[in-house]
Amino acid sequence: MNPLDRFITTFDLGLRTVFATPHASRPYPAAAAPEAEMSEAEKAHAAALMRVNHVGEVCAQALYAGQALTAKNEKVRGELEQAAREETDHLAWCEQRINELGGRKSLLNPLWFGGAFGMGVVAGLLGDKWNLGFLAETERQVEAHLDGHLQQLPEADAKSRAVVEQMKTDEIKHAQTAVDHGGAPLPLPVKQAMRLAANVMRQTASRI
Repeated sequence: MNPLDRFITTFDLGLRTVFATPHASRPYPAAAAPEAEMSEAEKAHAAALMRVNHVGEVCAQALYAGQALTAKNEKVRGELEQAAREETDHLAWCEQRINELGGRKSLLNPLWFGGAFGMGVVAGLLGDKWNLGFLAETERQVEAHLDGHLQQLPEADAKSRAVVEQMKTDEIKHAQTAVDHGGAPLPLPVKQAMRLAANVMRQTASRI
């Protein structure tokens, strides 16, 4: 695609990510898990955690779109686009689980998408090794974040746990793929800044 086609495709992706209902290409990981008996407080807590995870997937769509838009190597662009397709499954699964719990998505999703897209564009402009390094570090931090949610989810909520476990498996694979294709380790200050930004997102998305 030429640059104009990529821009149009990216704009369309943003609209679909923020305003449309996503469709997964893989089966829902929680389909076979029973719906647990939970108190209203437990349901609200689980829904808030899944809302944060959904925001993370909105950001992933934007991040990969920005990175792919500015990637210099076609193979790298292809890997980013493949990862984005798998993240679309996560987006759909999180939304389905939020609905099952009677929760809602973040009201700030357009803002999250725009911010993450800008970060992806910058990462791509820095060159492919840093682009892939940013992807790898992002996925490592997401893996740690999902580990935290597995500890925080109500013990009986097997459905949410099944979704988060599959997401974690995919994120580990994405990080390793980025490293295998030449991703460079990021400087410590960049990693710390990424963690700080992620913490702000999590705290805000859990409420708004």
